[in-house]
Amino acid sequence: MTFLLILSSFLGKIMSSFTLNQLPLGHEAVISRLLPESLPFRRKLLAMGITPGCKVLVVRVAPLGDPIEIKMRGFLLCLRRNEAKAIEVMEVAA
Repeated sequence: MTFLLILSSFLGKIMSSFTLNQLPLGHEAVISRLLPESLPFRRKLLAMGITPGCKVLVVRVAPLGDPIEIKMRGFLLCLRRNEAKAIEVMEVAA
C-alpha cells in the first residue's frame, strides 16, 4: 500500500482509502486489500475475482444500501453490505 501512495504522489494523483460500501455511486476504485472481517467469506470473494489491484465501479445501490452492484473484470456482481465493508479500496481522483 505504501508503494501505491508513493506512486500516486509521483503521478500527481491523490488517493483516498476506504471500504467498498462507502464508495459513491458511479465512482471507480482499485481494491487494495481484503480486511480481516472478510475471513468467513474470503474464499468466496477470491473465487469471484475480488483481488487486490482489481478495478471496481459502483453501478447500483439498493434503496436500503444492501446489496451493492459493482462492475469488475467485464461482469456485474452484487455484494452484501457486510461483504463490501470487508473490502478496502483506493479511489483515484482525476
